[in-house]
Amino acid sequence: MSEQSNTPPSTTADSVPLPGSERPTAARIQATHGPVDPSRRIEVTVILRRNQPLPESLAEPMSRDELASRHGSSSEDLRLATETFTRLGAEILEADPASRRIRLAGSVEQLSRIFGTSLEEVTSSGSHGHDVTHRHRTGGLKVPAVLEGVVTAVLGLDDRPQAHAQFRAIPLAAAGTSYTPPELARIYNFPAGADGAGQSVAIIELGGGFGQADLDSYFASLGITGPKVTAVGVDGAVNQPGQDPTGADGEVLLDIEVVGALAPKANILVYFAPNTDAGFLDAIINASHAATTPSAISISWGQSEDAWTGQARTAFDQALADASAMGVTVTAAAGDNGSADGATDGKDHADFPASSPHALACGGTRLDADPATGRIRSETVWNDGPHSATGGGYSSTFPAPVWQGGLAAHSRRHKPAPGHGGQGRGVPDVSGVADPQTGYKVRVDGKDLVIGGTSAVAPLWAALIALIAQTTSRRFGQIQPLLYTLKSGFHDVTSGNNGTYHAASGWDPCTGLGSPDGTALLAAIKSGLR
Repeated sequence: MSEQSNTPPSTTADSVPLPGSERPTAARIQATHGPVDPSRRIEVTVILRRNQPLPESLAEPMSRDELASRHGSSSEDLRLATETFTRLGAEILEADPASRRIRLAGSVEQLSRIFGTSLEEVTSSGSHGHDVTHRHRTGGLKVPAVLEGVVTAVLGLDDRPQAHAQFRAIPLAAAGTSYTPPELARIYNFPAGADGAGQSVAIIELGGGFGQADLDSYFASLGITGPKVTAVGVDGAVNQPGQDPTGADGEVLLDIEVVGALAPKANILVYFAPNTDAGFLDAIINASHAATTPSAISISWGQSEDAWTGQARTAFDQALADASAMGVTVTAAAGDNGSADGATDGKDHADFPASSPHALACGGTRLDADPATGRIRSETVWNDGPHSATGGGYSSTFPAPVWQGGLAAHSRRHKPAPGHGGQGRGVPDVSGVADPQTGYKVRVDGKDLVIGGTSAVAPLWAALIALIAQTTSRRFGQIQPLLYTLKSGFHDVTSGNNGTYHAASGWDPCTGLGSPDGTALLAAIKSGLR
């Protein structure tokens, strides 16, 4: 695909490359339509550097105001950036020091000139096989020279689909074994008496929607008074129910119904954003910086690490770090395509944002249990084939964090073959049932379905975090360092593989520390906090 520069020489001379902004040609392009209309108005998200680095650990969560004053953008950087972009013709929609984010608007011609690129319009295959027409660029971006080092990311010029939902759906009649969320609460021994009262759980969605009738019918069938569910629009996206139930609607209803059934008194906010790098990031920022700080954010969308630009990975990881600093635990699906994560290069890949050390990465199992008694007969790694298996492995971007210090010993057992990934941050941290053949009973667009995938495990763990937060009267933020010190609280999964990697005693790159024993986990956490 041709790269036509429409950047005037004067702008190029006064600009410098933006590290990590290089974009490859989008995968699965179906058609090209020529340059984008230069007069079209578009919006982008710009991220600025921190005033001071975040500390490695915090004794207590900090407030949004504390985050802004200590670790947000400096007033000088924010002023310089807004004045520079305004002078160059862009419109400032928002300038927030706490999230270090500036939202810009302008014509394609203006923003392409400012950031040294050109935009073409193409159609490519998006999530779940739907074709999407979008803006497209290749190569790197530039920023005004006066903002060198100040601007760390510019997202949204290219608005190709960035992530896909990590779930698999089958008709209820075709399912062999399936469980309702309350049955899983019994099987996984969730804390008795906890219902999420006083807690807020945010859910990130990049498409689809929910109808209240579905929720009312579903929760009534479980004998539950449903939670308060609020849809929040981000960057122009809204709740759009009634789409294909095996597409994004299935993801949305799955997430809400799992959290709502397990923590029915929690306040659930569903953030709908465009499926772009900018939209995804803005949803995370808006959710974590909300007036009422959530105890957990559930993310069931992701993509292989190498499908992201370096600037996007960094911006997302920093946003997740900010959320953690404010006491928000972010649960993220580890992927549904085995150790290769759907890549076709013959190598293994970790899924992002689950591979961020600031996300609680959630892997998947196959579960055989008695829902009446809660007894687990067997639990193994979910693997129905390379395109229906839990993700897991090692990040090629993020090094193993200190709290995964014991990973080195495990790495020797799980060392990948040559060309199969590295020994960075290990994924997942925890797990839960994800095999659609032993999946979750849900209701989507008026139909009863069974859905699996690690996208079901993220809301399962988000709900459990909310229950633990309710019981302990505290928010945890990055809970992983604590979890890795515990001697109990998990069902250790020791059988099965996800392709390259095999389960074993203790942590492994298929199911992490294991699936939850909620009551034992709560007791261990209370003991660990003393």
